[in-house]
Amino acid sequence: MNSSSVTKNSQQSLHIPKNFRMILVICFAFLGICVIASLALGSRVVGFNGLIDGLFHRNIDSYEVNVVRNRIPRTVFSLFCGAALGVSGALMQAVTRNPIADPSILGVNTGASLFVVCGIAFFNISTGNEYIWLALVGAAVTAVFVFGIGSMGRGGATPIKLVLAGAATSAALASLVTAIMIPRSYVMDQFRFWQVGSVGSGTWSAIATFIPFLIIGILIAVITAPALNALALGDDVATGLGVRTGILRLLAALGAVVLCGATTALAGPIGFVGLLATHVIRLILGPDLRFVIPMSAISGAMILTVSDVCGRLIGSPGELEVGVVTAFIGAPILIILAMRSKVGSL
Repeated sequence: MNSSSVTKNSQQSLHIPKNFRMILVICFAFLGICVIASLALGSRVVGFNGLIDGLFHRNIDSYEVNVVRNRIPRTVFSLFCGAALGVSGALMQAVTRNPIADPSILGVNTGASLFVVCGIAFFNISTGNEYIWLALVGAAVTAVFVFGIGSMGRGGATPIKLVLAGAATSAALASLVTAIMIPRSYVMDQFRFWQVGSVGSGTWSAIATFIPFLIIGILIAVITAPALNALALGDDVATGLGVRTGILRLLAALGAVVLCGATTALAGPIGFVGLLATHVIRLILGPDLRFVIPMSAISGAMILTVSDVCGRLIGSPGELEVGVVTAFIGAPILIILAMRSKVGSL
C-alpha cells in the first residue's frame, strides 16, 4: 500500500464531525463580523453609512470613506497572515506530534528574523520581496536545526525536548540579532518596527507578493492531511499503511516553513496564532487534519484580525502592534497547556 491508497481510503471513510456545517456557518459569520470591525474600528470609528460608501460607492470622497479604503488592504493582509499562521501551526503540530508546537515556540520566527536582520545589515535589503527569501531560508534552517537537536538522545523527538530545543535556539538567535543591531543604529531603526509584528504594513503590493506562498503552503497542507492522520497513529502504523514518513514529514514541514517564513518576512514575527487557532479547532472538531487544517486557517484569520482591532482600540490614538496582543493572550494559554498531562504527544 502506498500514500495514494492511504489518501483514497481516507477519503472513502471521511467522517464529518458532529455539527460541522453549523460550526462552519458560525465561523464564517464571525469572520464577517471581524472584517466589519477591522474596517470600522480604530483611532477613528467609522459609521455605518461611511462603511457602506467606502465599500460600494467609489464616486464618493470623504474622510470616513478614505479611512475605510485605507483599511481594506490591511484587513485582507491580516486575514491572509492569520490563515497562514493557523495552517503552519497545524502542520508543525502534526509533523512533530507536539500539541504545543508553534512557529514562535520552536524558534522558527526567530531564525527568520536573524536572516532578515543580516540582510538589512550586510546586504542593504529593504523590500518585502527580498525579506521573503531570506526569511524562508532562515525559517527552514532553524526548523531543521531544532528538530535535529530535539531528536538526539533516547526517545527521539519528544514534545518536551522539541520545546526546550526551540526555546534555547530562539534565545541564542535573539542574542545574535541584538549583537548585529546594537553597533548599527540604522539597522535598529529599520528593524525595530518590523520585529514587534504588525499587519499595519499591509498593502496591495505586499498581498500580491504573499499570495503565491500562501497558495503553495495551503495546497501542501491539504494534500498531506490524510497521510498526516496516519502519522498521528505512530511511525510504525503509518509505514504499515504505506506512508513514507520521512518524505511526508519533509513535505509537511516545507509547507509550514513557507507559510511561516513568508508571513514573518512581511508582517514580522507574530507568535501564538498557530497554537491558539489549531487548539480551538481541535477542541471543537476533533483531531482529523482534513478538517483541522482548513478550519485552522479560518480560526487563525479571525484571531489575528480581532487582535489587530484590539491593538488599535487599546493604543488609540496610536496603536498597539498585533504581535504584542497575541503574545499577551497566547503566553498564559501556553503555560496552561504545558501544565496539562496530555501535552506529552498528540
